[in-house]
Amino acid sequence: MSIEQNIRDVELRISRACERAGRRLDEVTLVAVTKNVDVSTIEEAFNAGIRNFGESRVQEAKPKIEQLYHLRSQITWHMVGHLQSNKAETATNIFDIIHSVDSMKLAESISKHTQKQMPVLIEVNISGEETKGGFPLSETREAVGYIRNLPAIEVQGLMTIAPRAGDVEEIRHVFSQLRHLRDKLGLKHLSIGMTDDFEVAIEEGATLVRIGRAIFGENKHMRRKE
Repeated sequence: MSIEQNIRDVELRISRACERAGRRLDEVTLVAVTKNVDVSTIEEAFNAGIRNFGESRVQEAKPKIEQLYHLRSQITWHMVGHLQSNKAETATNIFDIIHSVDSMKLAESISKHTQKQMPVLIEVNISGEETKGGFPLSETREAVGYIRNLPAIEVQGLMTIAPRAGDVEEIRHVFSQLRHLRDKLGLKHLSIGMTDDFEVAIEEGATLVRIGRAIFGENKHMRRKE
C-alpha cells in the first residue's frame, strides 16, 4: 500500500482503540518515526496529513530537518531515540520535544545548552531489561522531582519501550503501571506504543504513539523504537 493508505489504516486503528477505551481521538497524537526514511518520503507523509515526526539519531535528523526547513512552522519534531549528553546542544536546537531523557547527566546537559523552554519526557525502564535505557521504576519519582527543578526544562510526561511479547496482552501491565505513575506525578503525556502494540497502549492511556514500520514498511535497519 502507499504511505497515505498506511497512514489512513493506522489512523483508523487509533480511532477504534480510542472508541474501545472511551477516549477522545484528539487525546492521542500519532508520531511518525522517520529513521532511515528519506526526505521525499517524509514530505509524502506530510502531504497525507502527518504533522508530528520522530527521529532516533541527531546526526541523521539534522540534515533532514534542515532540508525540510520550509515546513518547519508546521512540523513538530520529536527526539525518540537514545540521546548522548554530548549531542544535547544540537538536539535542543533542532527538536521540539525530547522523549528519551534517561539520566540526570543528560537532563543537566539539556538544561545547560537549550536556548528555549525544552519539553521533555522521562524514559522509564519498567521491565528492568539491561538492554533498555531509562530510570528504574523505583527511581523515577525522585528523577522527575530533580529534573523538574532544572532551568529551562519542562517535564511533560513519561516514556517507555515495552518488552517483546508473543501476545500484546502480556505487556498491558507495563503500560498500565506507567499510566498510574504518570497520574501520581501529575504529568500530561504518556509516550507508549509502537507498531506492534500501539492499540493496547492507547487503551491504557497513551497520548503519544511512535509508529514507523506500520507507515513506512519494514526496514532492516529499524530498531524497536517505532
